[in-house]
Amino acid sequence: MKLDIIHAKILGALQSNARISNTHIAQQVGISSPAVAERIKKMEDSGVISAYFAKVNHRALGHGIRALITVRAFMGRLKPFLHKIKTYDEVVNCYRITGNENIVMEVVIKDQTHLEQFIDELISYGETKTQIILSDVVTSQPLKPV
Repeated sequence: MKLDIIHAKILGALQSNARISNTHIAQQVGISSPAVAERIKKMEDSGVISAYFAKVNHRALGHGIRALITVRAFMGRLKPFLHKIKTYDEVVNCYRITGNENIVMEVVIKDQTHLEQFIDELISYGETKTQIILSDVVTSQPLKPV
């Protein structure tokens, strides 16, 4: 799908606030609300827009620690790990990556004891490295068409 400047503005508005009304977007981009709805539908149908979601504050839900954990899977343990990782509630995002490690994941953890227990479960699958996230520098940066 070829995107023009109006599509880009609509995408920017939706990425900043997925609950923004079509009327409000129309006012921002200078087209009618039905035209906004039509463009959004076309972007959804073409796969440009794949989902809408709420960003949730992990601390407000009792998760005091957010961390990045990389795993370098032991020989023969990657496939079982890929199956098992989907069952952990602590895992917010998980990516298979290139390089020395096979996996990087973002997790939310209640406290240090919980983090230690979680890492203890992971080490049967491979070597782990953990970095605790102190603060967000850039989050959910809106993507622009290239």
